Amino acid sequence: RAVAAQDAGPPTRRVEGRRLISNEKPAVGVEFGKEFKYAGGHAFILYGVARAEQHFFVDADKDGRLRRFYWVQFEGYLPTNSHAYDYKVNKSVNVGGLDFVADAYARNIKLNPGRADGDGARAREFLASKGYRLAGDEVVMQRLVHLIGEPKRDELMIIYLEDLGAKKLAAADFAPGGREAARWDEFAHALLERAVGGMKISR
Repeated sequence: RAVAAQDAGPPTRRVEGRRLISNEKPAVGVEFGKEFKYAGGHAFILYGVARAEQHFFVDADKDGRLRRFYWVQFEGYLPTNSHAYDYKVNKSVNVGGLDFVADAYARNIKLNPGRADGDGARAREFLASKGYRLAGDEVVMQRLVHLIGEPKRDELMIIYLEDLGAKKLAAADFAPGGREAARWDEFAHALLERAVGGMKISR
């Protein structure tokens, strides 16, 4: 259906158990491991130029503290603009027949929260509304982005996030000069393996 300027409408993808099903852009199923529970989804207009739809599969303790979670985002520019997605590709990975741009980040969310109107802030607000919160400010994230069609105006983004504090680590440890800086490549490789290993993509 046509999307009004600020009307994202309800989510169009559906969930069956731990499997997220999309019928278009792209037509794909993503199933998550038994440790993860579906926490819900929502849709919104991002920065006035794109429709974003987020779904979350979480591993949390009984108090709602998130040890790790998957954030799946379907995003596409609105017909009111001619933008296209353009990512710098340092690493790529194929999962279930789909090519993804792969980036990993260590971050202190309190010190580096991102834009107040950004998709990360919207993700944290949504999770909070469902009773979930990050276990700590120190996190590590694996981002996977699949670009759809030409021109590249739609994307599937999967972010896998883990609590770094549980490992007695902080984002600053991996920064240049940090005590674990030399281990970042090894750590990021293992993170990517965990991110990909916890889900199954089918087409």
